Amino acid sequence: MRRYSSIKTISNPSDNNGAKFYSTVRYPQIPLSENDIYVLVEETDRLDLLANQFYGDSSLWWIISAANDNLSKNSIVLEPGLQLRIPSSPSLVLDLYNKVNS
Repeated sequence: MRRYSSIKTISNPSDNNGAKFYSTVRYPQIPLSENDIYVLVEETDRLDLLANQFYGDSSLWWIISAANDNLSKNSIVLEPGLQLRIPSSPSLVLDLYNKVNS
């Protein structure tokens, strides 16, 4: 899923080049579920690799990032030993994401 496909674009009326910009992206609060998976980060783990492993889609790395407040929001690289929550339902998170950004 292209994360920005549902985000509105805006243009600057004073810009004669027709450049467009994305509106502010909002990420939903991801509810806890008894089916969520918890993992301890290993040396070679990255958010995109974990998303591919658990969701079959590396572009959904941001779901894991949004579910874990203890992560740096500007990197897919993880610190070994951290415990991560992997939300069990990426489709629910995608629905929430689309709702808060519509």
